[in-house]
Amino acid sequence: MTEIVDVKKRILKGIVTSDKMDKTVIVLVNRTKINPLYNKRYQVSKKYFADDPKNEYHIGDKVTISEGRPMSKRKRWIVANKFNKAE
Repeated sequence: MTEIVDVKKRILKGIVTSDKMDKTVIVLVNRTKINPLYNKRYQVSKKYFADDPKNEYHIGDKVTISEGRPMSKRKRWIVANKFNKAE
């Protein structure tokens, strides 16, 4: 008998930088890394394409995204919820 393993989905926090596409937003995620030799901290940023089925998120919104199934060539994330609204 095979066991079913529950795999946790990754959750990231970021800011929406583009909402021009239909049902898709681009989220910029900043992370802090540490250089192993000098122990200096530096920031690394990456953009993720996330699914937004209702087109409710706009530029400047702080959102959380979670991993999902592949929906297109580059879209593999889903917008989970919003922190605060852009002004």
